[in-house]
Amino acid sequence: MSIFKVSEKKEKALLDRMRELNVNEDDLEERFIRSSGPGGQKVNKTSSCVFLRHIPTDITVKYQKERSQALNRFFARRTLLDQIELKQKGFIKEDKKRVEKIKSLKRKKRKRTKEKLSNLKPKQSDPEETKDG
Repeated sequence: MSIFKVSEKKEKALLDRMRELNVNEDDLEERFIRSSGPGGQKVNKTSSCVFLRHIPTDITVKYQKERSQALNRFFARRTLLDQIELKQKGFIKEDKKRVEKIKSLKRKKRKRTKEKLSNLKPKQSDPEETKDG
């Protein structure tokens, strides 16, 4: 049974990440408050906004982007873990992976472009062959 109304895969990944960063549910103080902004009657009448505090580090997160309280709980935890990881390691693992992938793709693109240019250069630099032919 899913706690956060997300796929089991996403929930398992979140719980694994919590274990990896040594964050226990007991260390979290969670309050539900009324959201503000768009969402109409739903956000005006229900307490779907999640206020999450990690007691040992005193990092707080307020999340209200979704209309569902369960989804806001999930995303608040994910955001909190990002901030804890940033504080502990100085970087966020997912961001670092994304940056490395972008760098790799740029390197490959540069290499392909260089190869294309080097294949074109001999044809352009030999004007004698075109005159004789």
